[in-house]
Order: sequence, then C-alpha cells, then structure tokens
Amino acid sequence: MDKESKASTEAGSIEIGEEIVAGFAKYKLPGITAASGRDRGEGPYGRLVLRGATLVDGTGAPPWGLVDIVVEGNRIADIVSVGCPGLAIRPERRPPPGDADIDCEGKFVTPGFVDSHVHVGAPFHAASGEMPAADYVYKLWLAHGVTTVREAGCFNGLAWTLQQKRASASHTIAAPNLYAYAYFPAINDYLKTIHTPAAAREWIRQLAEKGADGVKFFGAPPAVMEAALDEAKRVDLRTCCHHATLAVSRMNALTTAKWGLTSTEHFYGLAEALFDDRTIQSFPTGYHYNDEYLRFSTSGTTFLQAAQPGSAKWNEVLDAFLEAGHTFVPTLNVYDANRDLMRTRRADWHERYTDPNLMRYFEPHRGGHGSYWYRWSTQNEVEWRETFRIWMQFLRDYKNLGGRVCAGSDSGFMYQVYGFGFVRELELLQEAGFTSLEVLRAATSHGAAVLGIEEETGSVEVGKRADLLIHDSNPLDDFKLLYGTGALRLDEATQRGVWQRCLRYTIKDGIVLDTKALLEDVEAMVSQAKADRPEQ
Repeated sequence: MDKESKASTEAGSIEIGEEIVAGFAKYKLPGITAASGRDRGEGPYGRLVLRGATLVDGTGAPPWGLVDIVVEGNRIADIVSVGCPGLAIRPERRPPPGDADIDCEGKFVTPGFVDSHVHVGAPFHAASGEMPAADYVYKLWLAHGVTTVREAGCFNGLAWTLQQKRASASHTIAAPNLYAYAYFPAINDYLKTIHTPAAAREWIRQLAEKGADGVKFFGAPPAVMEAALDEAKRVDLRTCCHHATLAVSRMNALTTAKWGLTSTEHFYGLAEALFDDRTIQSFPTGYHYNDEYLRFSTSGTTFLQAAQPGSAKWNEVLDAFLEAGHTFVPTLNVYDANRDLMRTRRADWHERYTDPNLMRYFEPHRGGHGSYWYRWSTQNEVEWRETFRIWMQFLRDYKNLGGRVCAGSDSGFMYQVYGFGFVRELELLQEAGFTSLEVLRAATSHGAAVLGIEEETGSVEVGKRADLLIHDSNPLDDFKLLYGTGALRLDEATQRGVWQRCLRYTIKDGIVLDTKALLEDVEAMVSQAKADRPEQ
C-alpha cells in the first residue's frame, strides 16, 4: 500500500459518496432487541423420519414419491422411495423408525425457502417508536417457511448480526440460518468514507477477517467500487448492490456486473443499462433525491425512458448480463404498493400480525424511508404498473435465456411485512411469467446458489442441511395458501368462507417448528404492543 493510501485508511477518511452515507444519517437506528433464547421448536433429533411424503425437491423437477426422508441430526441422511399414489405403501421398503416420525401421507415436502434480500429490522425514523424485536421478525420468517436469509446491510451492526448468526447455528434461538452482508463501508460498527482503491481493498480484507459472508453496496466512486469488487473476489466474499440514484450515472448495473458483482438488487441500474438515447435519466423540474415522494415517483418513470422489450439494445443487454453470469434479486413485492396503494395498505394480515410501530413507520411522514405516500396519485400508480410490465418482461426474458433470478423480499418497508412479503414475491414472480416450479426454484436452489451455499441447502438431497417444509397441500397449486393468514376459500358443506393455509411445519437445520404456534406468538406480540400504545 502506498504511503498516501495507508494514511487515508488509518485516518478513517474514506469517501464513498458522502451523500449516500448521509442518507442513512437521517434515520434513527435505536437498535433492535436481539433474540436471546429459544421457546419454539423440537430437535434436532438423532433420527427423524418424514413418512410417505410427495417430494418437490427444489431443482425444478416435478413432484414425485411417495418417499420417506431420514434426517440424522441436522442432515438429510436418506430419501427412500416407498410407493406411489393410489397404492398401499410397501412396508418392507420403509427405513426403521426414528426418535421421532412425522406422518406426511397426503402431504408435500419442499426445501426451506431462501429469502435473498432481508433486513432484521429497519432504520426507523424517531417518530415511529422502537423497532419490533428480532423474535418478531424471525418467527414471521419461519412461519412462512423461510429457513435461510441473506442480511443485506447489517444495519444493526455486523457484530450484532454475526452474534445472531452464531446463536441460530447453535440452536439457542428460533431463527433462520443467517448470512451477513455488511454495508460498504459499514454503517454501524466502524462507519468510514473511502477515498482510494487501496483503502477500499483494505476495508474488504478487514471485513473478511471479521467473518462477514459478503458485502452490500449502494455505489461508490467507480475506481473505488471496481477495486472493492475485485478484492471481494480475492477473499471469497459475495457481493450485492442497490445501485443508488446518486451513483448510477457513473456506473449502472451492467458496469458492475462486468466488474464481478454477484447480484443486482431491486431494479436500480438495470433501466439505466437499457438507455439507448440518453445516458442519464430525465428528472422533473424541482427534483430532489431526499424528498422520498419525488425519489420514488420518478423511479417509476425510469424504465419508460429505456429501450423497450425486443429491441436490439434490449437483447444486447440481456446477453451481456448473461455472459457476466449475473444474478437479479428484484424484490418486486416491496414496490407493489406503488401500483396499488389501497390494496397493499389494507392487506389481510396487517390487523393481526403487523406490529403497530412498524405500521406507524409505513404511514406517510417526512424523513422516513419508503413513507412517501403523502402525495401518491393515480398517475403514479399508472406509471408504476407500466414499469412493472417492462421490468417483469426483462426478468422473464433473462430467466428464459438461462439467467438466474432469485426471490428476495426486502420486507420492513412500504407496507411489506416479514414473511408475508416473501410470499407476495413468489406471487409476483409467477405474474412475471415464471411457472410455479420456476418460482419454487428461485426461492430455494437458486437462492442458495447466489449465496454460494448450494452444496449446503436449497434442495432436498442426501447430505444437505435439513431445511425442509411440510405442507398439507401442494403449494405449487396456489402460493396464496402460504400466507400466514391463509386464503379465504369456500367450504362447500357449510357454504361459508374458511381460511385455508398449507404450511404445517418448518424444519430449519433439523429443528421442527409448528407454524401455527409461531403465528400465535407473533399475534400475541402485536396485541401486547397495541396495549402498550393504545393511542395507535
């Protein structure tokens, strides 16, 4: 390292675009109460057997079976074909009993879901009150089948996130498997501003030594960003980027993909890569990035200024991303309210499962990220519906070419609640033209692949971690049945509406969790929070 770069690093003077860092400074980061004990879940068992299941393994293969799945500790030890639908199971094929057996006849087993973009809590504005505790977040994820998450930013601090990761791995808390992607250049533990490529490389090396699994970028000066991405590859850290509007004019998503970025989050930087008659988006008179309404209403026009589906530019960009081996994590659901605010705001689950402080944060107010509804109009929704149409077409085309698209929720913003937002993402991928099997693959094996843990989880195969879901019915038939509320269906016998859901058990790392009990815990937390703040 040269003398100037070394001095810069030691002084902590690191320049990433101070306006991006300052954007986070306006949010109150009071800290979130960490989970410290486990009050739900049985196991892991020395031997657990799931009996007579129909298997949907997450690789894209259709349902098959019937099978007995043997789990020893936290690993899948065997998958034994024991029969087929319509015939009696042959007892001579069945593996011996376990310490616990679960009758899965008539049920479906899938891999646990991988949510490829999450935040354990959100950077709350001071007026919103305290964040819901981590237990609230974790239990909602587990109740919706999410067994693995990529924490994209570690806004509670890298050390905090790594402590929770260790607690989850040791089974001392009820939480998904956590993978920590620290914000470049860290927003809580040691916030800096990075001026030089050498300083960026040094920061990445330090991050790897601290035990992070990856890096979350919002942008940086191009030379700094390119150096950081190169160093991340050298030290085996995966990377993702929310290409912030303040940085995207200097490098769009295709630029960073060619530099080795693992995944693009959301849609920022993608539309800019598709520009063919400009290089910078046209902004309205009076635009100001820190006005959240102007930021998000204008974002709804970016794709409208880009090359359209089927054009030469469109196909050129698709091919370039494919050649780079790039992954997209679109988090469609977190922008869903932009195209239908009233429906999203009145979702079935808010009354029972949305923490009142979280709902207060969602409601329109100045200074809160994603709380920009104070001017939201029909015209804004029309523009965002067209944006979704173009964006979804790109994702469908990329998927059809063999590109990887993963399911990520980014819940905790814009009326999207943990767990519920992930299921909504599955629905939106299906709307984008993914078959139900392609959606499941995006939510399981492809999610594991983008994290680099496909040998560990993401599909139901012998030797992999026992991250499994047991469903009362086939989730591929209707993703709505995965919601914690279920979906309203007609009981033909009584001719009355009943709420049906399909996910019975979540098995995370060999621990069996009853989803109904998890949801009851969350509902009790919400009721208590409302009692504590009756004015809400």
